[in-house]
Amino acid sequence: AANRLAMLAGFLDTHPLAPARTRQGFLACVFELQEMLQTATGMSAVVLSPMAGAQGEFAGMDMIRRYHRARNDEARNEVLVPDAAHGTNPASAVMAGFRVREIPTDREGDVDMAALRAAVGPKTAGIMLTNPSTLGVFERRILDIAKIVHQAGGLLYYDGANLNAILGRVRPGDMQFDVLHLNLHKTFSTPHGGGGPGAAALGVGPTLEPYLPVPFVAKDATGGLSWVEEESRPETIGRLSA
Repeated sequence: AANRLAMLAGFLDTHPLAPARTRQGFLACVFELQEMLQTATGMSAVVLSPMAGAQGEFAGMDMIRRYHRARNDEARNEVLVPDAAHGTNPASAVMAGFRVREIPTDREGDVDMAALRAAVGPKTAGIMLTNPSTLGVFERRILDIAKIVHQAGGLLYYDGANLNAILGRVRPGDMQFDVLHLNLHKTFSTPHGGGGPGAAALGVGPTLEPYLPVPFVAKDATGGLSWVEEESRPETIGRLSA
């Protein structure tokens, strides 16, 4: 059903350079989806510019890098990745210019808290977590993990690969995550491995809002909708695609 809606002429035949005043209905669909995902995840802003989950993941890590650079804290070049994290996490961290430091899990499948405390420090840029993890275990001490990483000066990245297990029950924003990506092909309408379209949403807390990629849809003082581009976002990481 969702794919049939996506094939409607109003979506399919809309020219990307058409004036905003001629496509307010299309922009309203994008804006309202941003708002709904923001509410569902507990983040302060959500954009739909990533073309796929892995691209959204890379964008999130690039935002973390930009955040530390803006604070003149480029010594933070390590990203902590539990051994039960989603497989793309180490690759995205390395592509964004970080070194990966693996954190073991304990016998119950949770992050080993002693190992985490020993690992954090002045080089810690952040931690990437999938919750529930690839082991199928919900990280029960997530608020403790968030406190440890935040106190060390790092940020928390949420991989939305398994969000469908907790959607409507608990929100990543309430778990103190600073940035996340969601996958169309896992959590929403397109079956995993079904050969359908790829897309992703990227959500952030207030700390990373200035660095969001463009374009995204915003509402002006008169209620009109338009694309936000690089010209009005000096700290953005830029476009993810042409």
